[in-house]
Amino acid sequence: MNRPTKTESSIPVSRPSRRSFVKSFSLAAGSAFPAIVPSSVFGAAAPSNRVNLAAFGVGGRGTADTDAVNTHPDARFLAVCDCYESRRLAAKQKWDKLYGGDYVKMYSNPWEVLQRTDIDAVVIATPDHWHTPLAIAAAKAGKDIYVEKPLSVAMKWSWRLRDEVKKNNRVVQYGTQQRSNKAFRYACELVRNGYIGQVKRIDAWCADISTQYSAASVYRYGSLRPIPVPHDLDFDLWCGPSPLRQYTADRCTPFGAYHIYDYALGFIAGWGAHPLDIAQWGLDADNTGPVYYEGTGSLPRYGLFDTTESWDIHCYYANGVTMRFMDFRTAQPAVTKYLPRWNDHGTTFFGSEGWVSVDRRGVQTSRESLKEVVFGGKDKRLYESDHHQRNFVDCVKSRQQAISPLEAAIRSDTISHLSDIVVRTRRPIQWDPEREIIIADEAASKMLDRPMRPKWAL
Repeated sequence: MNRPTKTESSIPVSRPSRRSFVKSFSLAAGSAFPAIVPSSVFGAAAPSNRVNLAAFGVGGRGTADTDAVNTHPDARFLAVCDCYESRRLAAKQKWDKLYGGDYVKMYSNPWEVLQRTDIDAVVIATPDHWHTPLAIAAAKAGKDIYVEKPLSVAMKWSWRLRDEVKKNNRVVQYGTQQRSNKAFRYACELVRNGYIGQVKRIDAWCADISTQYSAASVYRYGSLRPIPVPHDLDFDLWCGPSPLRQYTADRCTPFGAYHIYDYALGFIAGWGAHPLDIAQWGLDADNTGPVYYEGTGSLPRYGLFDTTESWDIHCYYANGVTMRFMDFRTAQPAVTKYLPRWNDHGTTFFGSEGWVSVDRRGVQTSRESLKEVVFGGKDKRLYESDHHQRNFVDCVKSRQQAISPLEAAIRSDTISHLSDIVVRTRRPIQWDPEREIIIADEAASKMLDRPMRPKWAL
């Protein structure tokens, strides 16, 4: 496998000529993507320097993301694409009312959206299997990208996205919004500046499928009984690059999208992206990752849902730091031995002089003085953002790197993928983070890629 091109940080943007841009895009995209020139290439995107956006996916997470963007008057959605006609219409009506006019156009074909020259950026909050294909297409079309986590169902897709983003000088914001929370920033600054001494090990844990047992509408692990497709759902589009299966009641739901292997790796990636991202941030490891993985895990024995159900993976960095990555049921007895307050997710850094743990409820420390540190002098300060979507809009304008850049997304996503491979193969994985290859395991290496269904292949 050839080593994929790395994404450079803070890449200066050079404005191509109209002729060179159209020529390069046309050659790269082929017949599936007509040559187009986004408005952002040639100057201000819209009146008053407004950023024009398109939304892909306006279910639960997509609604949260777009609502957050819409709190800012210098950003506006002009297009919405969703597999459900009812969701498209609801989003259009909501946003047109907010904007005070008939501004939003509905689409059932994502490629038509990307042909629009007045769209500067996209928000991708679809099921996981569509994240990277849409992001690749958006990068080819010259659009900046806000993409939800996890990044991809196949690492090879992510590496291709990296190439397209670099080639087209695109801004990417990954949806690991904990980086835009001051508690997580504070914990990572304590670690980076040595307030807990030399980092020795990390615990990282998150929710697993068991938190949603009662939410499946028909069956604990999802119904396998075929039923008719809802009248307002484009099921072929929903499946997209993944295999086209029979429709069942639990397939095109948040639970199916999270826990069916055709579309996702499960919460080992979908939830795991958050604590793993913070572990990487605290270690200053956004351009690398662990080199060896071993552990155990389990898969459901029946039903529609077939992603990793539980896991206990030990990850080893080249510098000697070890990380234990766990589902929350595995983590609880281990973590509550030292944490006074339990939560079903979190990241704990253990150093030679203490520990700091952080989750969405706040920071816990081995000694109270660690909660009272005032950074200054030679302390290293991390990128500061207090609003993830605002940071994205600002970076679309400034062309600066976002707080959750693509390279960080790829590297934390890699940990989820390799942990999942350990569970599925039942053997350790040796990883070269420089060449991004699994060493001496051809069968496991093949699991880093998936075929795309030809109709929707890029």
